[in-house]
Amino acid sequence: MSDFPSGDGSVTNSVAKPSSISNGTNAPSLGDLSEKDKPWDKHRGNADKVSNHYQGSEFRQYAQRIDFCSQLLDFRLVPDEADGLLKLKLSAARFCRVRHCPVCQWRRSLMWKAKAYQVLPKIVKDFPKHRWLFLTLTVRNCEITELKGTLQWMNKAWQRLSQLKAFPAEGWLRSTEVTRGKDGSAHPHFHCLLMVKPIYFSGKSYIKQAEWVEMWRKSLRIDYNPILDVQAVKRGQQPMQLVPELLKYCVKESDLVADREWFLEITRQMHKMKCVVTGGVLKQYLKDLEREPDDLIGSDNFAEVDEGHLYFGWKKKEKSYKLL
Repeated sequence: MSDFPSGDGSVTNSVAKPSSISNGTNAPSLGDLSEKDKPWDKHRGNADKVSNHYQGSEFRQYAQRIDFCSQLLDFRLVPDEADGLLKLKLSAARFCRVRHCPVCQWRRSLMWKAKAYQVLPKIVKDFPKHRWLFLTLTVRNCEITELKGTLQWMNKAWQRLSQLKAFPAEGWLRSTEVTRGKDGSAHPHFHCLLMVKPIYFSGKSYIKQAEWVEMWRKSLRIDYNPILDVQAVKRGQQPMQLVPELLKYCVKESDLVADREWFLEITRQMHKMKCVVTGGVLKQYLKDLEREPDDLIGSDNFAEVDEGHLYFGWKKKEKSYKLL
């Protein structure tokens, strides 16, 4: 995970900028030509806002890196396996990999999800009788300046929780999310996917919601009952259905752009903090989720058929990617 800038930052998937770029407003946009690629405009537009937040701060190098991020997108026209029609497939782009860059955060989440969708079916095959729980753990909101300490405290509490004799998970995937309170506070919480033994729902193995609350309260060593939610993945359902909730953004884009001072402080507070961790028998399966993805574009399985390239450039004033 790229965090504080070092030198000029590592850049992958670079493409050469065409020698002549059309500035015509009548050029078709990426969203016009490909419905599924409409999110590019939103994420790149928010990247401009984040870059403005970083301007004039100790993170001005981040602003420079984000300014050059994904300015030019190189798409290939490739045949869709389903119907044979041509569709756009991202071939190359330059990414800054700044942690809170909205474009890179989005692409990182997509790559983590793709990896999880690939690996989880193998886990289900290797542990066909095991069951799954989705657990959300919270604490009271904290001041944004206290976020780092709060997350460190929560991480230690998780270690104590996972070491309890009653803790049922044989393996787990845990992600951290931080949302912004209306009063400018921070609301950190954990989303956890737990794999439990087949006997969990029978006899003394089952843990009621009130018992989960008590276990989390004792692990936190607090004098109030924290809000907690636990749900079972029903028989016949698959844990893959929970991937979008588990591996979404650590901080919502709307929170990143809402308030400059809050945003700069969360950058300071979350420096080097890991947002996705794994444990137990699932750690070996899911270890790639704990690392920055090498590829923010995504490999493909298309046949060697290339119908040409289309280049789209970011038009800041129009807040849209336009065909060049």
